[in-house]
Amino acid sequence: MNNYVDNFLKLDSFWNILLFSLLVFFITWILSRIIRFFIVKYIKQKKTDRFGVTSIFFLKNSIKFFLGLIAIGYLIYVVPSLRSKATIIFSGAGILAAIIGFAAQAALSNLIAGVFIVIFKPFRVGDYIKIDEERIGIVQDITLRHTIINTFENKRLIIPNSIISTESILNHTIEDSHILSFNNFKIGLNADVDLAKRIIQEEAVKLNHVIDNRTPEEVLTEDHQIMVRFIDVNESFIHLRAYVWLNEPFQEFKLKCDLKEAVHKRFVTEGVDLPIPLRKIYNT
Repeated sequence: MNNYVDNFLKLDSFWNILLFSLLVFFITWILSRIIRFFIVKYIKQKKTDRFGVTSIFFLKNSIKFFLGLIAIGYLIYVVPSLRSKATIIFSGAGILAAIIGFAAQAALSNLIAGVFIVIFKPFRVGDYIKIDEERIGIVQDITLRHTIINTFENKRLIIPNSIISTESILNHTIEDSHILSFNNFKIGLNADVDLAKRIIQEEAVKLNHVIDNRTPEEVLTEDHQIMVRFIDVNESFIHLRAYVWLNEPFQEFKLKCDLKEAVHKRFVTEGVDLPIPLRKIYNT
């Protein structure tokens, strides 16, 4: 095969080698585009769960990288001058290999971490995850090098795979999309606690995505699907907490805002005592 290529293309000059290399990379690029096109088409048409979609996305991102490696290897194998230089480099360049290996350590760690993420699936494309108070959003893509998270401010947070794979992650949607939302309220020390609880319950059930997560036994024993507990008495307010089950974790923040607004309006309308900060004045 080598003799055939040498005779046909005469890969013995710089320009012939350059043109042949461009041809190989162009064919590789076309092949990569075709394969990625069919993978994207499969993702859109095939009804797969997020586990399958994550693997397909990672495979799509890997194709260009690995086809590029294959193209480089093919050029080294086919072009005599490149093959001879590669033989010299790899046969006696132990120090160079160590330097290249050290430089590629971060890239390899990201690649391996990305493979582990796809295999063990701590999160998937489309999952709602929280790393800390600043890094929270929807997983948009998992590439060979990094994970892309779309925050709720519509900003793209790009985290290397080697870093995110070592973080503790709160995944809201890995198994069950139902979540329990804690909603805290403060009322005055002289407020009617029973009235405040009833207002919170009535306003909570009006909201979208609120569900009744009680078992049949709990339905018979509990008064309401929205549990409101008396948490504590402070020097200036009473702390109440409503436990609201949702079937859509992405809507939790909006629900919290809507519930607080609706409850506050009801408190004002129905005369529920609101907390007033107490300040002590010392005469010196």
